[in-house]
Amino acid sequence: MRTRRPTIRIFFALALLASVLGLGSYAAAQSPVPATDTVLHVFQGGRADGALPAGGVVLDAKGNLYGSTTYGGNGGSACIGGSCGTVFELSPPAQPGGAWVETILYNFTGVTHNQDGELPNGGLVMDATGNLYGVTAYGGTGGCQLLGAVDGCGSVYELSPPNAPGGTWTKTTIYSFQGGTDGDLGIGNLTFDAAGNLYGATEYGGGFGTCNAPFYQNCGTIFKLSPPKTKGGIWTEKVLYSFKGGTDGANPNGGLIFGKDGAIYGTTFFGGGVYLYGQLELGCQGAGGVGCGAVFQLEPSQAADSTWSENVLYRFQGSPEDGAAPSAGLAVDRDGNLYGTTLGGGPTGGGTLFQLVPSKVPGWPWHEIGIFRFTGASGDLPTGPVILDGQGGIYGTASADGPYSEGSIFRLSRQGTTDWNYSVLCGFPGQQAAGPTGSLTFGSDGTLYGISSVYKRNTNGAVFMLGK
Repeated sequence: MRTRRPTIRIFFALALLASVLGLGSYAAAQSPVPATDTVLHVFQGGRADGALPAGGVVLDAKGNLYGSTTYGGNGGSACIGGSCGTVFELSPPAQPGGAWVETILYNFTGVTHNQDGELPNGGLVMDATGNLYGVTAYGGTGGCQLLGAVDGCGSVYELSPPNAPGGTWTKTTIYSFQGGTDGDLGIGNLTFDAAGNLYGATEYGGGFGTCNAPFYQNCGTIFKLSPPKTKGGIWTEKVLYSFKGGTDGANPNGGLIFGKDGAIYGTTFFGGGVYLYGQLELGCQGAGGVGCGAVFQLEPSQAADSTWSENVLYRFQGSPEDGAAPSAGLAVDRDGNLYGTTLGGGPTGGGTLFQLVPSKVPGWPWHEIGIFRFTGASGDLPTGPVILDGQGGIYGTASADGPYSEGSIFRLSRQGTTDWNYSVLCGFPGQQAAGPTGSLTFGSDGTLYGISSVYKRNTNGAVFMLGK
């Protein structure tokens, strides 16, 4: 097993696990909230199953769930943690009340075996024909090194369903990041546009800035992958923007969204400093990065071969008044308002849920509204993005604290024009699924599906369902 220094996100993940395993300090528990979730699958880790699901799950028309795990699987022991990760399918029971059935669709084998990807670092997206797409943090043909070992720069992969039921899915690496001016370490969920192009982020690479040097180079990229004109051809990659740190963002999160204007919107974990009295103030200081994070907009270039132009819409200021370290993507409503979460900041450092309202004057700054500040009893550490129900409701997960100090699923609904009502839909008791992470997914009947990092104090994780 090769040794690597983890990325900046791992330090926050370790703090999260300490919280949900009872190793941290908590606010006093409030009135019990029912653990109304149903656990669909508990990951076993090792060679037989995945471990630590990433990014959330996607749902097909037949009700099957698909996702990835960062660790686990029988792809070999050369990857960090002794395993390289998996892609899985969960099929609903044939009879009501039966068990969901897991199928491992692919076991990653890592850079030392056929230059495969390793350590999936986000969830999956599905196209109209059922193909699945995701990113890995390491592996691929790139020559990126850590501590003297070639680990690869990460990859983008495609999994195509079999022609006949029960057949084998086909995995294809459609792009390997190369580092340098290209990306390094793919992160987060990918996004499709109407033409079938894929968009995503790398946490490092891009050729600018010194984020987390010497272990990783540069401050990250936003990229576009264009599909081949003929089946089986080569996908074409283009770096749309390279982050620079300082007053710019640094270390983007993926999970990009498109606005009605055709622009891309997203967040960066670090960066976003401001000048005060002629001095650059970087605010938050963390392992491998500085600045409290930012929300950005990328507008398409008029020239096909040019990079997109960036606007930093908001720079977070950190505790006690503002959020810090957004660790996921955004959601957008019909009026163009953006919604997201920050992992830190707020009065107790437990994170925030924010709204960004566009200016009525083109080119003027956007206005931030702090919708909710997590303080422990309601939940802490919202690591995933929020989703909207189309009726003004906002749903998300808090990974720690909450009614049982093990995380919660929450809903915010409007009260009047400016106020919001916060309610906990599910309080995780820790005796089953706990520490929910990633994005929630709506089923056709309003059921919510999600992933957790812990099950009964076991850190292999689980997939759960929350009924209406």
